[in-house]
Amino acid sequence: MATINDVCKAAGVSKATVSRVINHSGQVKEETRQHVLSIMEQLGYQPNLLAQALATNTSNSIGLILPHFANNYFGSVLKKTAQILQLKRKKLFVMDSHDNMSGEIEALHSLSAQRCDAIIVYSRHLTETQLATAQQELQIPLVVLNRCLEEELLFSFGFNQQQLAQIAVNHLLDLGHQQIACIATPLSSQTGQLRLQAYKQCLNLRNIPVQEELIVQGNSTLPSGYSAALRLLEQDAQFTALFCCNDNMAIGAIRALHDNNISVPGDISVIGIDNEPAASYAIPSLSTVSLPVEKLTADAVNLAVSLSEKNTLNSHHYEYSGMLEARESTGIPCASLL
Repeated sequence: MATINDVCKAAGVSKATVSRVINHSGQVKEETRQHVLSIMEQLGYQPNLLAQALATNTSNSIGLILPHFANNYFGSVLKKTAQILQLKRKKLFVMDSHDNMSGEIEALHSLSAQRCDAIIVYSRHLTETQLATAQQELQIPLVVLNRCLEEELLFSFGFNQQQLAQIAVNHLLDLGHQQIACIATPLSSQTGQLRLQAYKQCLNLRNIPVQEELIVQGNSTLPSGYSAALRLLEQDAQFTALFCCNDNMAIGAIRALHDNNISVPGDISVIGIDNEPAASYAIPSLSTVSLPVEKLTADAVNLAVSLSEKNTLNSHHYEYSGMLEARESTGIPCASLL
């Protein structure tokens, strides 16, 4: 097994230089740092993490809290986080909050007990005040995903949820649809509330009355989209387009429409949000709003690493926008249904 002395000899640098590279401390030229890291990889050298933690007064680890691991979206967040932290030679601790407030609180305390240097938390349920209080109590920097916050003690990375929904609904309106139904994600979350609010605002701006009977709620899953679409059909709701607040529900809804001999987009146009991998392979392919998930995740993880290394940062809150992916599931409304 290679030792630090082997690395020094092969790289032609001092032990102090290798230590600074390992511990991310002191000044080392980028060219030298990359050379040392390359030699460490070639020799298969693994730093003594305990000694490194003692030397730097850190655990050299980052925590990640996700609501669950059941869909591609969170899989992408986890994969990107792991890739970056591996390159940064940081350990990763991951916890499932079970998509509820008590789970988020428990996960924060558990990762604090692991002495994580920073925690990235995808929070749907804790308020801004609760998150700020948790950070003060735990004395660990928190980087919040999925939220656009204002608290200066916190760091946040979120999507402009209203903009995402506006892109989807305006696409349907621009095609000529006026009777647009909506399957909302859970309204217990800020995301669900903001997307539904944007749907209503888009209709109001076109002087189209909001019909509450055209709004049903799902739980973001394929089966809930299927069930929600059936509820709309069972109450004999009249609509030519369906805005689903995420792709999973949209794909489930398309299946429900198919099972009831309703053509998409011939009879009803359907659009979602997220641009899940399955969206482009669905029949018909799903029109959706794509999100820069990897970009947001990479920025958040890199900031968490900077915070873990005690760097002072001026910017605290970052907001990202989406883009329309118009595919086969949306079209002009059928004249007989207008």
